[in-house]
Amino acid sequence: MVFKRPIVHAVALVSAAGIVALFAAFNTAAPTAGHFHSEEELEAYDRAAGLPFAENTYFKTSGKCEGCHGHDPTGFAGVTQEGGVDVNVVDHWRSTMMANSARDPFWRAKVSHEGLVNPDHQVALEDKCTSCHAPAGRHDKHMLGHGPYTIAELTQDPNGLDGVSCVPCHIQSADSIGKLFSGELKFDTLGRPLYGPYGNVFGSPMTSFVGYEPLFGAHINHAGLCAGCHTLITETADLEGNATGGEFVEQATYHEWLNSKFNDQEHPETGITCQGCHVPRIDDGVVLSANYIFLQPRSPFGLHDFAGANTFMLGLLKNNIDALGLSADATQFDSTIQRTERMLRNGLLVEASMADRTADTAFIDVKLTNLAGHKFPSGYPARRAWVELVVTDANGDTLFHNGAWDGSYDVVGHDASWEPHHDVIRNTEDVQIYEMVMADVNGDKTTVLERAADKLKDNRLTPELFSSAHYTNDTVFIANVPPTDADFNRYDNGDEGSGSDIVHYHVPMNGFTGLVNVRARVWYQSAPPRWMEEMFAYNSAEIDTFRNMYLAEDVSPFLVKEETFSDVSTGVDDLAELGVRIAPNPTPDGQLVITGLGPEVIGAEVYDLRGGLVAAHRANSGSTWHLRLPAGPSTYLVSIRTPQRTFVERVVSLR
Repeated sequence: MVFKRPIVHAVALVSAAGIVALFAAFNTAAPTAGHFHSEEELEAYDRAAGLPFAENTYFKTSGKCEGCHGHDPTGFAGVTQEGGVDVNVVDHWRSTMMANSARDPFWRAKVSHEGLVNPDHQVALEDKCTSCHAPAGRHDKHMLGHGPYTIAELTQDPNGLDGVSCVPCHIQSADSIGKLFSGELKFDTLGRPLYGPYGNVFGSPMTSFVGYEPLFGAHINHAGLCAGCHTLITETADLEGNATGGEFVEQATYHEWLNSKFNDQEHPETGITCQGCHVPRIDDGVVLSANYIFLQPRSPFGLHDFAGANTFMLGLLKNNIDALGLSADATQFDSTIQRTERMLRNGLLVEASMADRTADTAFIDVKLTNLAGHKFPSGYPARRAWVELVVTDANGDTLFHNGAWDGSYDVVGHDASWEPHHDVIRNTEDVQIYEMVMADVNGDKTTVLERAADKLKDNRLTPELFSSAHYTNDTVFIANVPPTDADFNRYDNGDEGSGSDIVHYHVPMNGFTGLVNVRARVWYQSAPPRWMEEMFAYNSAEIDTFRNMYLAEDVSPFLVKEETFSDVSTGVDDLAELGVRIAPNPTPDGQLVITGLGPEVIGAEVYDLRGGLVAAHRANSGSTWHLRLPAGPSTYLVSIRTPQRTFVERVVSLR
């Protein structure tokens, strides 16, 4: 099995805010320290924290860092100046997917599954997969010329079991940033440097007790620091396990970022690096190391949250702490889960509106806009999101329900193999699911990564300013979104780059003209049941372990966004018979004049499409009503009430 270098050429990146170094620094000349931690003290910290306290030739485990950069019981280091909030990097990190990458039972099961499908490739598969999930164990062995590195070795290696810990990130070589992919990482070992974003470093404790020299390294803030593991290009094997010579981009989150407005080299005015979101900075100063009371707070400080989108696996880890031998407790996992949920919700904008309505059909638009710096969803190809639309009457009775999920946690209406992309939805059997679907050499859907030869579908929401003309398009291209879908990643003028999609629902009304309530939801799954089926058909210790945990877990999808509105328009009421006139419609400047409000009118109101009251006209206060609609183009409902009935007209403001 060969995992290839990227198809595209990497570019150099400019610096932006990001990962904060795990060492102490100060702003004046370094004083003479009274004492440093002894080995006994550090071992005591380890016993209390449950972190591995080990080393190999080039790497040290997180337990070696925790004594200075973990929780400070004195409340001096690792806390904010304002409020004294504990933000120490070790405790933020230990409950993340990064910290638990080598113990992740889903990953272990998937590696086992791939090896069972192609037994001749098992050793190579394990060696490659551990390059990112267990870098301190795998790369140390390779750097000594002793590869490959297997899962059997990993289970006995505290350095590998430490996951993506401090050292593998902070000793990456500056000349490799954004240039190496698929786990091909390069580390600086000459002189034992450990890079961070701060200058004027007080490095004696780290040099004396951990054996690294802390140095300023601007590249620690580059998005390319993440590229080596967040881009994976594989060599395709046929169903007999033979290499075809083809390649498949299994995930390319880094390249998606390059093809977005967040790319800080191409778009410095809007650029945000990976670290800017996933290691968010705070301006509040934080002392970086415990027990050296002369140290000054450093700012900005990067919170080592590493929040992504995998809420399901974090919950599974939390519920199996002892069985998996994890160092984080339930409270710490809860904190990381909350950050992950917030990350998911902040990454998507959803807008729902009634485009038009007759007694026959309600034309409802649901617009989704990706606010993240990569596709939504991104990363591992199992992940998917979909839209649910529910239309009910005033009594709560359901008139239309599309995109529901059933007791097996699957989408109702999902096609037998895979669901195509939809622009217009008219029934409950067509559901808009945003995902990547892989095909094998025969063009059939597969979840075996090594058999992936092409995309059957990739309609995941692109980031803003994503362009098919960008040089990264060979790794991140959209697949099987029909060209007739004129609003997928398109602005109103037809140009690419909106990062949005509008799903147009034509809901049958069958003569119903009363009030309707509309609810649009977007759901997210990182481990859908259909992805498990192919793997669960096999048996191994790793697969059986994960299957038991998975089946015991709540596999309910995560609710990302929910938008609701009410609509009373039908397009059949005629105000002319009442003598009321609303003009101009559409209004170019938001100015509206309503005339003919005679004594039979007992009330007049203007509502937005969410049902919010915009303006109201008092009865008997004049037959003419001049009003100015809120700024911004939108659609409004004008309600004119008489004792006998309510008339509703839709008004469009272009301002």
